[in-house]
Amino acid sequence: MNRKIYFNEALMLVLLISLVFHGLGVTGVFSPESLLGKVSEFFLIIISIIGVIPVLVSAGIALFKRSITIDLLAGIALAFTLLQHEWVSAAFINLMLSSARLFDAFTQKKTENIITHLLKLRPVSVRVKSGEHTKIIPLEEVKIGEIIIVESGDRIPIDGKVIQGQASVDQSTLTGESQPVSKTDGSQVFSSTLCLSGSLFVKAEKVGKDTTLAKMIALVDEASRAKTKTETFANKFSAWYIGISLITAILIYLITRNLNLVLSLLLVTCADDLAVAIPLGFTVAISKAAKHGIIVKGAAVMERLKDIRTFVTDKTGTLTSGVSTVLKVISLGDVPEASCVNAAAICSVDSKHPTALAILGYAKSRKIDVHTPDEVKETPGDGVWAKHEKHEFLQGKVSFLASHGIEISEEASKTIREEQKGGKSISAIAIDGKLVAIFVLADDIRKYAKEVIAETRTLGVRNWVMLTGDNEQVAARVAGEIGIDSYFANLKPEDKLEHIKKLKHRHGAIAMMGDGVNDAAALALADVSFAMGAIGSDASIEAADIALMHDDLRRVPEAIFLSKESIAIVKQNFVIWAVSNGIGLGLVFFGVIGPVGASLYNFLTDFVPILNVFKIYRLKINKHTYDSVK
Repeated sequence: MNRKIYFNEALMLVLLISLVFHGLGVTGVFSPESLLGKVSEFFLIIISIIGVIPVLVSAGIALFKRSITIDLLAGIALAFTLLQHEWVSAAFINLMLSSARLFDAFTQKKTENIITHLLKLRPVSVRVKSGEHTKIIPLEEVKIGEIIIVESGDRIPIDGKVIQGQASVDQSTLTGESQPVSKTDGSQVFSSTLCLSGSLFVKAEKVGKDTTLAKMIALVDEASRAKTKTETFANKFSAWYIGISLITAILIYLITRNLNLVLSLLLVTCADDLAVAIPLGFTVAISKAAKHGIIVKGAAVMERLKDIRTFVTDKTGTLTSGVSTVLKVISLGDVPEASCVNAAAICSVDSKHPTALAILGYAKSRKIDVHTPDEVKETPGDGVWAKHEKHEFLQGKVSFLASHGIEISEEASKTIREEQKGGKSISAIAIDGKLVAIFVLADDIRKYAKEVIAETRTLGVRNWVMLTGDNEQVAARVAGEIGIDSYFANLKPEDKLEHIKKLKHRHGAIAMMGDGVNDAAALALADVSFAMGAIGSDASIEAADIALMHDDLRRVPEAIFLSKESIAIVKQNFVIWAVSNGIGLGLVFFGVIGPVGASLYNFLTDFVPILNVFKIYRLKINKHTYDSVK
């Protein structure tokens, strides 16, 4: 790669010097017949001939692979310029092609730089606690389970859990969030994040290629290699364009026998700008998204996102915080509340469901000892059966308990209905076949949820559908507060899949937003899928097309905005190419420019679409910019 770059840079430098000296000779600064004039012309000829070699080699390799590229048209044009002794024209075309090759190298280098930047965030050596002592070892030698010491100013080298200490950590490298996060005992920390103050002892849980940083690097690399429909169309279009240009040039020569006219036409049309500008545009957009904590799995995803009109979303952990709180426990018999809480906590020990975590937190706050069950079986989305010592427990939805033969009295049903009217969630607990208590829980709606849904509508999203396993009342409360168009409640994971199939049939392309764990199958079925809070979650990163590294819903309209803007710029480049080519052909046919003018015109106009791409870097991502995109 570097050798190619250095060759093109050297070629461009010598071409520019030769053209400058040739121009000085033409304008009369010195005589073309003088020694300086002859030397400058000699260099112009030699460099023009040398410049043809990589073009012909590239065209030959492409033809061998049964592919037609712009280098074929450029090679033919250059061959004609050399035969006609049009050295200046050859020099300008070589200059243009060298520039295009450098921009192409820049496109690849841009991705490599993103990866290199991320790799630089990994420390070379790590402090590891070994007994009463500390040892420093290379990062590659860290093993799962080892205790890592992180001091103020250190980059955290692995993904793990804090077992001792307190610190303020900057997670912007992964999430894009500007505010530091406080880490204490039990907190999760992630590779590449920066310890701003304090110190931590961290137990390593993921090392090497399994860390969040390593997965981000792999995703960026994968994304840079994927081609879009636009790129594929551009490649096919280029093949037809080249064929038509060559046939037209031959016909014009047979009719006019004017080789200068044919040469001028070839010099105007042998452009390489689109082939570079299109992939460069997507690379820039993906890298900008990554800086905001939005990991997009390829340009094809970025391209599909612009057409999404229907969003399907989970509720818990997506529209709501996913952190449920037990508001109260209502006893329905003569079993003490502490025993009811203990029973529910036994069922919750091995579950990651928000309700289970809320019950465990409630038990801890009441200083109730929680035992590990002897046997346990979880039915996702419904509830848990557990056995401890001589007792059997059922905890979960009321319908789950009823399906297992638990009697729900009229008094209990009335109490449950009253609590659900306020949009609260209910989890029931039965001990040895008898309903003993219900837990009343609430899950806060995420900050910005209502604003984000409104913002996506300004970007073209027409319909929001919520799928949830919660009851009708809870679903209605959330949907009403944030502006959801329709919702479906009391769903099991397999029910969500069926609903998504129906929605796709009814609405066409849809986007799905979930937590990436319970919703992995549903995410895979959607045309574009968003995983919320993917930082530290392998399932989220694997399941979704777009992984949002931070639990901030505002990243969703940002991603849509970037998609629309990048595609708009690609379309602009097609228009720029068509207009500039049309003007150039008109100037040739009307005799305004000859071969030299055509090559200069081509050289200057080829930079316009490439430079147009860099507008993406200047985009300001905030809701005020969305109003301009419909």
